[in-house]
Amino acid sequence: MKTLIAALILSITMTGSSIYDFKVPGLEGGTIDFSKYKGQKILIVNTASKCGLTPQYDDLEKLYKQYKGKLVIVGFPANNFAGQEPGTKTEIAEFCKKNYGVTFPMADKVSVKGDDIAPIFKYLVDEAAKKGIKDPISWNFTKFLVDEKGQLITVFSPRTKPMSEEVLKYLN
Repeated sequence: MKTLIAALILSITMTGSSIYDFKVPGLEGGTIDFSKYKGQKILIVNTASKCGLTPQYDDLEKLYKQYKGKLVIVGFPANNFAGQEPGTKTEIAEFCKKNYGVTFPMADKVSVKGDDIAPIFKYLVDEAAKKGIKDPISWNFTKFLVDEKGQLITVFSPRTKPMSEEVLKYLN
């Protein structure tokens, strides 16, 4: 019930016309304010700790360190696909640090699909649709790349590796 109320409050206050309008709760407290990332590319990824694609955390961290100052990565744990992110905030944060050394910002767990979709993912899905990308979130580790001006560049499928040439061509 608390989650539903929080989602409703967030949906009222978080409907943005720009990625920079969004502020989301951080996994370990605090707020992730997307307006702080103006002038950098942003890679937004829905993550899960018990997915076959979870090892992508390694490459996400490498990418984050390699392009620090030019790119920020924001992970959003989500339990939408096969219950692969069942943990609490504390469990997820500990898992990411212990197993993958994650230092990039991680948001609180959200829903990335369905009636309870988080407002930021509703925004991203709508922006993708404007580019002809329908229903872009098919599984964990879907990646949305936003440019330095806050515009969606493209969406990468869950199987696209973060350090692949397909991603890197937008960063070099």
